[in-house]
Amino acid sequence: MKFLERKKNQTESGQDSLAVSRRHFLQAMSAGGGLLIGSGFVSINAQAANNIPLGTNAPLESNAPRFNAFIKITPDNKVILVIKHLDMGQGVSTGLTAIVAEELDASWEQMDWEFAPADNSKYNNVFWGQMQGTGGSSSIGNSWAQLREAGAAARAMLVETAAAQWKVPAADIQVSQGVLSHGAHKATFGELAAKAALLPAPQKPVLKDPKQFQLIGKKVPRKDTFEKTNGTAIYTQDIQFPGLLTALVAYPPQVHGKVKKLDASKAKAAPGVIAVVEIPRGVAVVAKDFWSAQQARKLLQIEWDLSACESRGSEQLFKDCHAAAKKSGMVDKNIGDAAKVLASAKNVISAEYELPFLAHTPIEPLNCVIKFEKQYCELWYACQMPTVDQQQVAQTTGLKTEQVKINTLYAGGSFGRRACPNDYVVDAAAIAKQLPGKAIKMVWTREDEILNAFYRPMAVHHLCGAVTDDGKLLAWQHHAVAQSLFPGDKLDGSIVEGISDTHYAIPNLLVQGTEMDIKIPVLWWRSVGHSGNAFVMETFVDQLAKVAKKDPVIFRRELLAKEPRALGVLNLVAEKANWSKPLAKGVSRGISVHKSFGTWVAQVAEVRVNADNTFKVERVVCAVDCGVAVNPDVIIAQMEGGIGMGLSAALGEAITLKNGVVEQTNFHNYPLLRISSMPKIEVHIVPSAEMPSGVGEPGLPPIAGAVANALFAATGKPITKLPIGDKV
Repeated sequence: MKFLERKKNQTESGQDSLAVSRRHFLQAMSAGGGLLIGSGFVSINAQAANNIPLGTNAPLESNAPRFNAFIKITPDNKVILVIKHLDMGQGVSTGLTAIVAEELDASWEQMDWEFAPADNSKYNNVFWGQMQGTGGSSSIGNSWAQLREAGAAARAMLVETAAAQWKVPAADIQVSQGVLSHGAHKATFGELAAKAALLPAPQKPVLKDPKQFQLIGKKVPRKDTFEKTNGTAIYTQDIQFPGLLTALVAYPPQVHGKVKKLDASKAKAAPGVIAVVEIPRGVAVVAKDFWSAQQARKLLQIEWDLSACESRGSEQLFKDCHAAAKKSGMVDKNIGDAAKVLASAKNVISAEYELPFLAHTPIEPLNCVIKFEKQYCELWYACQMPTVDQQQVAQTTGLKTEQVKINTLYAGGSFGRRACPNDYVVDAAAIAKQLPGKAIKMVWTREDEILNAFYRPMAVHHLCGAVTDDGKLLAWQHHAVAQSLFPGDKLDGSIVEGISDTHYAIPNLLVQGTEMDIKIPVLWWRSVGHSGNAFVMETFVDQLAKVAKKDPVIFRRELLAKEPRALGVLNLVAEKANWSKPLAKGVSRGISVHKSFGTWVAQVAEVRVNADNTFKVERVVCAVDCGVAVNPDVIIAQMEGGIGMGLSAALGEAITLKNGVVEQTNFHNYPLLRISSMPKIEVHIVPSAEMPSGVGEPGLPPIAGAVANALFAATGKPITKLPIGDKV
């Protein structure tokens, strides 16, 4: 069974970990490629690395010589990369593997991979300090130097071994496609691995000249395609242990609710039920299978205490946000004197925006398999934040962190949802602690997933701007109002990200933010604050361009004159979209440019507006500058995925509240974009020698603005509220 192989491939190596500042974590997530603490190349003693205890926790390739924390090479010439990041569909098993294969001069066919154990002493995200985790579009960026050095070090050890064995100069040895050669001498990596792994690893290995790259920049096949398309890839729901139980939790109808009174007698007597246990956030039914647990959950009689819950509806919340926006907020950026200039300017416009709560709705609802023993706890699931989860499971169960083993599996999507502290993993641990020795699969239904979500915050923006008589941007005043992801003594940066750090040259810019007190759980959603702020910025730019009587591309080009990478994507997308050429009757174009997580993306949307005011997005042209393009196929796929998800949110997604209760429950009233509504997408990559930055999130922020600007061009009516719906 493939899962058992994967399970054996996980190395048991828990370590004490540092406490995590949630604000620091958010800031690090938002920092993208800009906070490089160190490459963190981890060389380990080869003999110690190979001395792995055998047993149920031993890795499959326990006899494979290990060169460092990331690379093992088996006698049959297979190179195994230990991947420290979760695969949520973003393609780390291909991108990261290509980096190592490149420096090793390995063949793509001999490369394999496995998920790393939870161990932040070896597998920390080097952008975040001593914390292992995946997020902020950082997988490639924070691994780039680290894995290049790891691959180059292993190559040097193999070459040194061959040189000693053949008694020839190391510099004269050739390495290609996983084979070392010198004259008549020839050997595979696997033949030399046992001796080579015993050598001390060079601490400053020589890296390749990028001009010599054979794999990086090429469209190599994805490593996960086969098992994901033939059904052998293992997700949490696929796990079946002998005696594995299923747990469903009855959560209160509103987050922050608590059990006031419980009668579980009928549920406990239901067929297949093993136990009914209370946990801090609800009541769990544990049964022999999902059906039994689901039926028994309906029999629970619970009186909830909802006194601490939100009671306002969406309409009132937006009114309260608008009222706050009319007052002064916390100043986050102040250049020139925007207020004074706007007070006397002639060509002034203003706008008010509304953005709804959004749910992540990964296609695979949240779940977790866990087994707790008195001195041990083991979990199997799509773990996005191993350090945080390991700490919190330890705290919940009363164990030490090194007694908590996490086996990471594929994730059927996340978009930020699985990187949430104090959430479903903690609930699973609270259930397991009350049933020691029992393996339990905690399952959330789609309704559980939507009703107990941590949502992207709703937001209101009030803007005022002015241009000169000759069409130059003169002033911009912006007040963003939203619920804070992590309230503190300073303004939450996610509320104004993409606004305060705009690359548009604005001589008078005032950015303020206000954090709203709303009793709804919120969380980062794919691209965090950029997801909504880019829409606001880019549509207001088009409104100003209209006042300036300038073409939107020309207006942006002037504002980005000193930003060569921004101009690069702007000009490329305009060229590829034939911006200056006329369109078919009834079709209009809109453009949007935004930088997030170190990556520049520009998009042009072509939208057909029908006589009945319905519309369809027919084509999207995208240009991206993410530095070195490690794998163009993965980059294109991520742009396409980001555009699809952003378009889905722009057109139809919204979480609404009635008397504080979420009104949506499933996809019938929280509609995702269907394949039939997906536009034709063309992605163009700007050639670059810059350090690679993320692509998992930056494809999403511009699309709502591009579509809204196309509708603005068609109708003359600016779009200031999402979702747009299916009519204008």
